[in-house]
Amino acid sequence: MDKMMKEVVVVEPHKVEVREVPVPVPGADEVLIQMKSAGVCGSDHHIYHGLNPCSTYPRIPGHENAGIVAQVGENVTNVKVGDHIIVDLISTCGTCYQCTHGRKNVCEHVKVRGSGADGGWREYFTAPANEVYKISDEVSWEDAALVEPFAIGSHCTTRGRVVEDDVVFILGAGTIGSIILQSCKAKGCKTVICCDVSDSSLERAKGYGADYVINSKKEDVVKRVQEITEGHGCTVAFDSACFPGSLTMCLQPGILCNAARMVPMGFSTAQEGITQAMINQRELDIIGSRMSQNAFEPTIERMENHEYITEGIATTFIKFSEIDKVFYLMDHPDESAKKMVILFD
Repeated sequence: MDKMMKEVVVVEPHKVEVREVPVPVPGADEVLIQMKSAGVCGSDHHIYHGLNPCSTYPRIPGHENAGIVAQVGENVTNVKVGDHIIVDLISTCGTCYQCTHGRKNVCEHVKVRGSGADGGWREYFTAPANEVYKISDEVSWEDAALVEPFAIGSHCTTRGRVVEDDVVFILGAGTIGSIILQSCKAKGCKTVICCDVSDSSLERAKGYGADYVINSKKEDVVKRVQEITEGHGCTVAFDSACFPGSLTMCLQPGILCNAARMVPMGFSTAQEGITQAMINQRELDIIGSRMSQNAFEPTIERMENHEYITEGIATTFIKFSEIDKVFYLMDHPDESAKKMVILFD
């Protein structure tokens, strides 16, 4: 019998199975990856709860994947057995309009690991060699699992055209909000305002460079933004809270100035209270952002050069052999468990 491994399958919302299956064999252009760490993203929560409109079932979650090359196909030259690697979360066709115009992250035929295709919550899996990137073995597996979300921060701030003189408003100071904050500060932004309902998240944001924090449970957000910006408003906003109504909240008068940019990050399907006048009276740019494009390699380089503050981004580390704890925390949210990372035995 072939060597066996374990994989985690969300059969349907709220139903999970741990299955034992044969370790796959890589094709000529593929590598076999032995998983070492995997981040747990908000979208994984949504897949488990049946709230991700991009997901299908049954599905192996996991798109924040780091591991070791265990075997290579005969045509593979970019990596070798033993290399530490990060796995891209998307597979693309390479020929559609989007792929040929620098927008492969929204390829017409895109397949996303852990959502529309099986992801990394398993001990081994195969991937095309051109979808893996080497990372120094000096980077811990705990940090390696964070490359993908940091790549998102790089991509969305590029999409938002963030520059030094921007005044940035970030709604949601969780994992992605904290990473967007760091990406903005790395681009030289002198004023970044973080808004959340959690004092602990806002306190953490101060450590990552937030210039001002607003607790929207306790303070009038518009009033505070107007005070901070001396009545001008912010030039760019990121919605990393992504709850029903959060986009409308960011677009209300007083938060964004004329000619500002708005970058929503979520996939909420709830209708928002947005009007044409809210956009056109100020000539706002509403800029979509999904995953990342050509951001993995520069993000890996910055991770290797210790340019990010990773301490505190991941808060909860769980062994793959104790995967049930991940789903328990999905069902029973804990304020202290802001970001989970699975570590493979």
